[in-house]
Amino acid sequence: MTPRIEILPEKKLVGKSIRMSIANDKTFELWCSFMPQRKEIENVTTNELYCLQVYDASLDFNQFTPETEFVKWAAVEVSDFSNIPEDMEAVTLEGGLYAVFLYKGDIASFPPFFKYIFFEWLPASEYELDNSRPHFDLLGEKYKNNDPESEEEIWVPVKKK
Repeated sequence: MTPRIEILPEKKLVGKSIRMSIANDKTFELWCSFMPQRKEIENVTTNELYCLQVYDASLDFNQFTPETEFVKWAAVEVSDFSNIPEDMEAVTLEGGLYAVFLYKGDIASFPPFFKYIFFEWLPASEYELDNSRPHFDLLGEKYKNNDPESEEEIWVPVKKK
């Protein structure tokens, strides 16, 4: 489970966001609201979906609990912000250094994967978390919602220690 390290260029995204926690998970509600309107978005550059998690910059993942709130986005990449559909917002994903992990499995298998990233790989690596930028999952053609064969990329913002 060694990630690739990648420098992400700035991305323009259009989508919907909602404040939530793991204990008050509104992911299903967010995506059910976003997906029917997705076709209204103009200037889409790819078929990939972005699932952003924006954490408080001061968050220490050692203190992360199911009640810790964050903002989650369902979005697509666009070439420009003209003609944003009603009920949607624009967000600029700041570029920078990311550790990119390939995750294969369903949602039930994700918690151990999450723990590995933040409590094993990250402390042993030459990187530290950069919470000034969003974390995100990139859902491409191999993503199948809650399927054990589903694949997605987990992008974790990092900086050199």
